Amino acid sequence: MMVGGQSYQTVGRGRPWTFYALAALFGLFLLFLYGPMLVIYILSFQGPDGGVTFPMVGTSLVWFEDILKPGQMANIPVSFGRSIALASIVSLLTVAISVAAGLAFRRRFPGSGVVFYLAVASLVMPSLLVGFGIGLGFRALDTKPSLFTSALGAQLTWTLPFGLFAMFAVVNRFNRAYEEAANDLGATAWQRLRHVTLPILLPGIIGVAMGAFTLSYDEYARTTLVIGERNTLPLEIYALISSATSPTLFAIGTITTGVSFLVIGLTLWRILRLQRRRAGAMPS
Repeated sequence: MMVGGQSYQTVGRGRPWTFYALAALFGLFLLFLYGPMLVIYILSFQGPDGGVTFPMVGTSLVWFEDILKPGQMANIPVSFGRSIALASIVSLLTVAISVAAGLAFRRRFPGSGVVFYLAVASLVMPSLLVGFGIGLGFRALDTKPSLFTSALGAQLTWTLPFGLFAMFAVVNRFNRAYEEAANDLGATAWQRLRHVTLPILLPGIIGVAMGAFTLSYDEYARTTLVIGERNTLPLEIYALISSATSPTLFAIGTITTGVSFLVIGLTLWRILRLQRRRAGAMPS
């Protein structure tokens, strides 16, 4: 094939060889990314006499049942509930602060750049140091670390920067002509926000909520030094790994990953429904 006087070698249906090379590279990337996860999923259904390696010795659900048995070294169901509760609160706070910041930063104000960089500065700091600093701060205040105080603050330092980045991108694409039209129709500031601005931003808001939830749900490094006496699920899993190894760990990994995929799937489904409803409401 000649392009601009130069010859390019093509393979099958006129596609350049670079297409197939990049496709193969992407396939290797997916294999590297999801291969270990696939192995965990398969081995979680290992038979009662099986171990943590291949070959499979039958199949069963015994390792999933083992998670719920009383007297386990790690209390997985209780810690799972704590992680869900903490992630839900973190998600709500991240959405509220990110939406407020996104709307506020539509207008420049003195020190806006400094405020923005201070808000996202925690991303460039090692996670353990962030948790360590929060723990020292609570000790200096003679306050006992706990799940919904110090751990909540530590996780917000992780989820808020991502929420701000996402919401700023959404708000920057927002057409303010809709708000001007609402003003012309006599809407108050609250009515404009509730019936115009937030519904248009809703797909982005749902995305921020989903991202914050999954980041909090899986967070370990920033939480480990400020959690207090009640562990979240990642900390319980780490304690279990350091003390014993069995296919129960793989069963836990399968369930927790399934929860993450469920949250992502429900979020994408909700966003798709909103987009279809919005497209159907547009005049033809």
